[in-house]
Amino acid sequence: MTESATAILTLENIVTYANRHTPNQTTILKNLNLTIEAGEFVTVLGTNGAGKSTLFNVIAGTIPIDGGRVLHLGHDLAKVSPEKRAQFLARVFQDPKLGTAPRMTVSENLLLALKRGQRRSFSPRRLKQHQAGFKTLLATMGNGLEEHLDTATEDLSGGQRQALSFLMATQQRPDLLLLDEHTAALDPKTSDQLMTQTNQTITSQHLTCLMITHHLDDALKYGNRLIVLNAGEITLDVRGEEKSALTKTKLLEFFGRIE
Repeated sequence: MTESATAILTLENIVTYANRHTPNQTTILKNLNLTIEAGEFVTVLGTNGAGKSTLFNVIAGTIPIDGGRVLHLGHDLAKVSPEKRAQFLARVFQDPKLGTAPRMTVSENLLLALKRGQRRSFSPRRLKQHQAGFKTLLATMGNGLEEHLDTATEDLSGGQRQALSFLMATQQRPDLLLLDEHTAALDPKTSDQLMTQTNQTITSQHLTCLMITHHLDDALKYGNRLIVLNAGEITLDVRGEEKSALTKTKLLEFFGRIE
């Protein structure tokens, strides 16, 4: 296949198995092909077991692939560890507890994110000089986080902690942002608030993002591209005007045809 000159990520004929080399071996991703261009905000839909989390794990390098290639800016990631991929990739998980260090303060977590992918050293951390900038950044979330610079993350509410995880993931403008149902564990009001800020940050900073969601309304409202996974294959891929013309009714009809 021909690779786009602007492709941030290219997945070529990706195959993954569960319970590999056993009688219960099952194919999860089936020769999946996907190209993500710079600046695309892609919402990802699919039923349980469709392969959504496996797709993200393949991109992040946390599970091996059994066939195909994963390319970042045209470079094969076969020998690139998840730690190395963190230099250009950031991920926010569904569980607010997974994205932050619980016993570190909000400021310390942000400083840690600021140094993501850098070589660790014994140089002074210079936390105080970042405080003013951190406070301004936290204020953009609109949930009072800026008043908790010195609060341990474990003492924040779930919504505040997830908002912090999002800020940490986007602070260094990653080449690719993976949002893994990042609002699913929040109450509707908090989820709405975080989604609004998510959209504003991604669009204003022209970030490239893949976002898994189970909310059809969010999949239609946000992003400039939508894909549907079913049984390890991409069965719908729309963007631009085609995505804008898609309605919830049409999408529900499509899901009704999925086995």
